[in-house]
Amino acid sequence: MRLLRPSDAAALAAAYVRNRDYLSAWEPMRPEEYFTEEWQAADIAKRLAALQAGDQYPLALIAGDAIVGRFNVAGVVRGPFQSAGLGYWVDKNYAGSGLASAAVRMIVEKARTELGLHRLEAGTLLHNIGSQRVLLKAGFQKFGTAPNYLQIAGTWQDHNLYQVILHD
Repeated sequence: MRLLRPSDAAALAAAYVRNRDYLSAWEPMRPEEYFTEEWQAADIAKRLAALQAGDQYPLALIAGDAIVGRFNVAGVVRGPFQSAGLGYWVDKNYAGSGLASAAVRMIVEKARTELGLHRLEAGTLLHNIGSQRVLLKAGFQKFGTAPNYLQIAGTWQDHNLYQVILHD
């Protein structure tokens, strides 16, 4: 796992095309141009600008030359909150292999030691048991349920909310 790079646009577009059907149940509806190298290049540029501002940390999970997962620590709030949200997905061919669990554990440690955060939050669809297991293995605890939290697959859907406290 490493920071996303401008040169990742083609590999990221290929990953989204490869996983389009698989991810459609877990993500917002995407416009057709989302699956192009050009759209991904522009998005990577925005994310890297946000990285420079300290607002997010966009990460890619790599296997050989392919991107097989995306993890993003986003919405970083400093001051007394010292918190951020975590979003992620793993390629359909790697789901259930333990890669997401290992990556989230690494991100939790990085958030604690390098980013100096106090808390990470993540949400899952109520029926996304796999993602819930990933979060629980990394020390997250469920702290609530948010009705109609995000528009996923074209429908406003409830989410379980999880957090991990990184410092006592």
